[in-house]
Amino acid sequence: MPLAIGPATIPGTALCLPRAKKVPKTPLMNVKRLIIAILVGFVVFWATDFVVHEVLLKADYQAAQSLWRPESEMGSYIGWLFAAELLFTITFVLLWTRWAEGAQLGCAIGFGFLMGLASGVWPIILYVVMPLPGSIACKWFFAGIVQAIILGIVTFYVYKPKPVAA
Repeated sequence: MPLAIGPATIPGTALCLPRAKKVPKTPLMNVKRLIIAILVGFVVFWATDFVVHEVLLKADYQAAQSLWRPESEMGSYIGWLFAAELLFTITFVLLWTRWAEGAQLGCAIGFGFLMGLASGVWPIILYVVMPLPGSIACKWFFAGIVQAIILGIVTFYVYKPKPVAA
């Protein structure tokens, strides 16, 4: 008996299926909404990174001080940090545009969750290859998932397609 796997057979994927109304063919993406979504997403990503690293994990970082660059040296790398956050945000939003036209909020949350899982691989790898405390790796992993879900929700509302005229 052949195994049929598709959107109708995978639990939870109904949230990502287009709405019942037929959506007319549109260009691949709305460039204005794309740019706004990237800018807003970058601000959200930066703000949540600040909360995670400068507030929630500050004591953990101080306890593992020997692992990090000196604070005076870290400032010279801030451009790389912003570039990485912008690159993640651009990738996230561009991938989201592939589903945005017919997606619902549940799909945005699921997309954020999956992107968070994908980006959560690096704390696990760092835990394996350097003497990183498991508590920091674990907090990075779960904080990344939460951040990506928040980014998914924000991107959904910013890039959300305009209502189709009847």
